[in-house]
Amino acid sequence: MTKQQLLKTAHIWSVIIFIASVLALVSAVPRESSSFPQNSNSNTSARNQNSKSDRAANKNSDKNNAQGERAGAPAHSQDTSFMTDAAAAGLMEVELGRMATTQGGSDAVKQFGQRMVDDHSSANTALMQLASTKGVTLPTAIDDKQKNDIAKFSKLTGADFDKAYAKQMVSDHNKAVSLFEKESTKGTDPDLKAFATKTLPTLQEHLQMAKSLAGTSSGPKNSNSNRP
Repeated sequence: MTKQQLLKTAHIWSVIIFIASVLALVSAVPRESSSFPQNSNSNTSARNQNSKSDRAANKNSDKNNAQGERAGAPAHSQDTSFMTDAAAAGLMEVELGRMATTQGGSDAVKQFGQRMVDDHSSANTALMQLASTKGVTLPTAIDDKQKNDIAKFSKLTGADFDKAYAKQMVSDHNKAVSLFEKESTKGTDPDLKAFATKTLPTLQEHLQMAKSLAGTSSGPKNSNSNRP
């Protein structure tokens, strides 16, 4: 070949090599860019997975916190006062009920006394168990004032006991109904509100029974209709 032919051939190869390089570069660009969506999708999936995990963790945390608050001591003093007052009253009703079964003069008083022992013992047990989950310690024995009342009843028997006992039951259950109604509507602890609401109908029944008992124990009223 002549020198000119060699130069021309070299020029052609140079062009060919340049074009091949450009084509190789262009063909490489889509492959690299196509990897971006894959990485993006992978990152998005990972972020979604992490977000789900965070939501699940937060949900479990909220659930645990709610359970902790539910199992913890009541936040409001009214709930604690309710438990203490209800427990003390329940202990008194059980003690007086036992006395009524042995010192009462009428079968009605004795039966009512046994009903008080059964119902209030059951309610006291449920309340004690509930209080333990709230971290609240309730009285397990009657106080000094109640002991004085018990001492007064211990001196009575028969009709005298019946009259005093029936009067006491009306007074006690008026207070108990009021106490449980307040907690069932204004209490802040949901467990205690449910307990008060569930127990209230029984106390209302006790009150009606006590009123009936008081009317019977007081005897017939004097009447002037038979005067000559």
